[in-house]
Amino acid sequence: MAIRHTINKYFNNHAETMEKHWDEALQTRYYKTTKDKAMQVLEEFFRNSADYELHAVSKEHGEISVYTAKGKKTFIVTTVIMVRPYRTAVDFSVTTESAFPFDFGHSTKVIKALYTQTGKELPLIEEK
Repeated sequence: MAIRHTINKYFNNHAETMEKHWDEALQTRYYKTTKDKAMQVLEEFFRNSADYELHAVSKEHGEISVYTAKGKKTFIVTTVIMVRPYRTAVDFSVTTESAFPFDFGHSTKVIKALYTQTGKELPLIEEK
């Protein structure tokens, strides 16, 4: 099973986070904030970063979509959902555009970097 997961991680051009992902780095992260505050922080980050180009924001659906402005072309959808007061989930879906149907783990690296940045801006709720 682990071999199949490793193969999928590197020989795929898409990665996304989810509640019970086999890869701990790709599990949904929860932050002690409201949906509106998380949306505001993430939108400002993407808008002010030279690395990303904002594509669309849907506050009603809790989604922000962006393209990378440098390096490998990727399309990122960020989803923000408040599951309880001051417990807001942030998920990322990243697709890397390439001539090949795989990106050697680039999409996963983008998600890890986005979670690192989000953790600098919002208080992470540590799961027990």
